[in-house]
Amino acid sequence: MIGRIDNSLSALPALGAAGVSNGQPSGRIGASVEPNAGQSDQKGNTTGDPTLTESEEQEVQRLNRRDQEVRAHERAHMAAGAGVVQGGASFTFTRGPDGKMYAVGGEVKIDTSTENDPDRTIRKMQQVKRAALAPAEPSGTDRSVAARAGQIEAQARQEKVKQENAEQKEDQNSLQDAGSLPVATARRPYQNEMTGQALNIMA
Repeated sequence: MIGRIDNSLSALPALGAAGVSNGQPSGRIGASVEPNAGQSDQKGNTTGDPTLTESEEQEVQRLNRRDQEVRAHERAHMAAGAGVVQGGASFTFTRGPDGKMYAVGGEVKIDTSTENDPDRTIRKMQQVKRAALAPAEPSGTDRSVAARAGQIEAQARQEKVKQENAEQKEDQNSLQDAGSLPVATARRPYQNEMTGQALNIMA
């Protein structure tokens, strides 16, 4: 899931539930929850009836595969999102026919706030995109996060170009101001210095 992508360059619409950590804009990326999955805060170790039917055994195998997929998905987000991931992954669990709890969904909180400097914002959004698309099979939400980060990155690049153009124009104006000084005024210090050197040589 993804929360709000908020930025100072251009406000973007919220995607999913908003997440806020320490007052900073944040979102959530991760594996989507399977339909009809139960929820639990902790993974349990309880066991049910050891005698399972064939269909129950198949269900346990399916849940076990799903559990591994979800955990690998979130690990990929966290490994690629160093610097933008906030905290660890959180999971949604369901109880299988064997009484054990299996992860069927997960999410990772990610910092999507912009920086004061366009270059830093660009680097940060590139990191967000890497984190969102890190899993072998990114979810639709993951791809949406990457697309939004790309929009913010593009806006930051435009802001950077504007700043560079403004700085270049300012430099040009400074050069023009210096070139508009009278020739005699501009050359006088140089001429005085050379005259002094000539007098010293002849002395």
